[in-house]
Amino acid sequence: MISPLLTGFLLDQVVGDPRSLPHPVVLLGKTISFMEKKLNQGSPQQRKAKGVLMGLFLIGGSYALPWTILKSLETYPYVRFGLETLLIAAALAGKSLLDAGKAVLKPLEAGELDKARSALAGFVSRDTGTLNEGEIARGTVETLAENFVDGILSPLFYAALGGAPLAWAFKAVSTLDSMVGYRNARYLDFGWFSARADDWANYLPARLSLPLLLVAGSWKRLEVRRALRMWRRDARFHPSPNGGNPESIVAGLFGVQLGGMNVYEGKPTLRATLGDPVNPLAAKHIRDSLSLVRLASWLALLCFVGIIFLVSAFGLNTPQGWDVNVWLFPVL
Repeated sequence: MISPLLTGFLLDQVVGDPRSLPHPVVLLGKTISFMEKKLNQGSPQQRKAKGVLMGLFLIGGSYALPWTILKSLETYPYVRFGLETLLIAAALAGKSLLDAGKAVLKPLEAGELDKARSALAGFVSRDTGTLNEGEIARGTVETLAENFVDGILSPLFYAALGGAPLAWAFKAVSTLDSMVGYRNARYLDFGWFSARADDWANYLPARLSLPLLLVAGSWKRLEVRRALRMWRRDARFHPSPNGGNPESIVAGLFGVQLGGMNVYEGKPTLRATLGDPVNPLAAKHIRDSLSLVRLASWLALLCFVGIIFLVSAFGLNTPQGWDVNVWLFPVL
């Protein structure tokens, strides 16, 4: 049977997340919001403990629910295949990420800075109201680089490792971090586990992003050696233990400098810089980043499908029992 990993990836690339259809992340987000309001109270120690329990409950539930449903459909292989394809596609954010980048690129290339700022504000937390072209490009390139890991590579990695259930356990981790993983007065204690779990879950995929981005960069005749130098020099200074890996590589490939001064709710915050400003950031770097991320995503898919094929060729079963010895052909 064709692997649901392959069909789920293709479905995400072609269809993405239609706004007219309900998405499981919306339900997950509402659940997190409801539980946070009920549990985020008491002493710092109590809030921290409740945050851990909430995280474990939602991550475990996000694994157990699809696993149970898929297990119950073992006697209906076509239905199970279709459902797992949909679940894996929903766990990926490939088309959504690329569409977000394009939404900034189009008005920026047309000189419509206000529209570009508004589009960028839809997916970054920094203030965008006064950004110039270079700063808009920087914010978009940083988002594309970091979310290549969070939104594409990590869920693809976990789907390859454990099918839709593990992909959705990761999705729960990522959603928890995006909602309560902030270091502010409200979430510092309650969101501690969510933030740490996201760091742990993305640790290996963030490092797998290095060869994928470098191979994609080499394919596009970019400066691979410079990218490696920037990674060795700058990646460790990123505030995230993972984000510096793809961002420093992208900065080196394009010869641009990422990081620097950001403004959050009117408060300037200086972030470590990554890369050297050989080239001034501009709209073209968004276009180049979109192309780089797209190619690296396909390379990741080929690697994971290839690994699954090799594992099966040596007589081992994949976690979801996919018969990948004949993964190119659907069961007739």
